[in-house]
Amino acid sequence: MSKKRAAYPGDVATASELLRLAEEYRQAALVIAGQGRRGDPISRAPYRLAAIHAVELYLSAHLLHSGSHPTLVRGLHHDLAARANLAIENGLVLRKRTAAHLKAMASSREYLVTRYGPELASTLSQVNRLAATLDEVAAKVRVTIQSA
Repeated sequence: MSKKRAAYPGDVATASELLRLAEEYRQAALVIAGQGRRGDPISRAPYRLAAIHAVELYLSAHLLHSGSHPTLVRGLHHDLAARANLAIENGLVLRKRTAAHLKAMASSREYLVTRYGPELASTLSQVNRLAATLDEVAAKVRVTIQSA
């Protein structure tokens, strides 16, 4: 039996499907992480984009899992702070440092700078901080969804 066709991509995606997609982006980020060169922030952009997108997908998976409507989730656009705040309200427990990093990434528009602003690449958060945020969000969302 085929799945109902969505009016908008992701409208009928399940939390488990988004979790799987997030895992793939996380794995891709890990594969390309070594391609970045020390002292060359632009060379880290592909890793950053994949990592940020994975974080966004993990948070979206948590939101769907906790009952948020796909239209609400989509309406958050790429705002990691809003997404994280809503996920926290819906039971996701993040360290204060991780929640603060997600807020800082949103306020500095790190997603957009990574995609379109090579001249601002040196202003982005530290790669090891991004990796720690990705690891924590991934682990906690994975446990929440897989234990349900």
